[in-house]
Amino acid sequence: MTTSINLLGGSGGGNYRDPEISPEGQTTADPLSEEILAKNREFVDTYADELYDAEAKKILDTVREHAPGPLVITMSMENTVLAELSERYLPGTDLLFLDTEYHFPETLEVADAVEKRYPNNRLIRATATLSRSEQDRVYGRDLYRSNPTACCRMRKVEPLQRNLSPYAGMIDGLRRADGPTRAHAPAVSINKTGRLKVSPMITWTLEDTDEFIDSEGLILHPLTRQGYPSIGCATCTMPVAEGEDPRAGRWAGSAKTECGLHTE
Repeated sequence: MTTSINLLGGSGGGNYRDPEISPEGQTTADPLSEEILAKNREFVDTYADELYDAEAKKILDTVREHAPGPLVITMSMENTVLAELSERYLPGTDLLFLDTEYHFPETLEVADAVEKRYPNNRLIRATATLSRSEQDRVYGRDLYRSNPTACCRMRKVEPLQRNLSPYAGMIDGLRRADGPTRAHAPAVSINKTGRLKVSPMITWTLEDTDEFIDSEGLILHPLTRQGYPSIGCATCTMPVAEGEDPRAGRWAGSAKTECGLHTE
């Protein structure tokens, strides 16, 4: 009799790997040098208060002039504001898109459009260690239902961390108006690996964002005008009723409110 062994760590018959144990491979960013760590801390100590309520231009101008190393812009493709701001204030900055393999088709179309519209910004498509089908085989089908935190960790947090290794910091699209868990977020801070975390849209509202997209003729994610003000994976995102928290449709039906990207 021939025995089939799953070298990825799971096996047939429902005997799946513990989702708290990630696949083999790198799960965190490479450590920064002591020099960059010290300069990042100095940057935040110097500018955190000044930039707390600053406009995006001032935040990005300050980063361009004083950040101690290259930064990368993380984009969910829910909107393309960060790509436009980068072209204006941080030309040539890499763009990082986490391709979870669970995205809406429209999200992938936006990513393709960004790559064409902003050719001077390299678009990096980060993927999980396991493909979607491999994850089903190792951890059980539809892990996003049985353990959404583990699914987000393996398909978002860990790919982000691996791809942050060449950079002194990251720029994200965090907005305080997006919900109570973000209401007091700083414009600049240090993440768990000592990297800069910069949020130039921190004071923007959803209305500010839509107005900028319309006035500047930016690439539009069509679902944002169809009841999806916050867009994640298609399997875990529902439309939101008018007046609801913009992130109310994320992980609908569960107590989960964050994927972990903004807490690392």
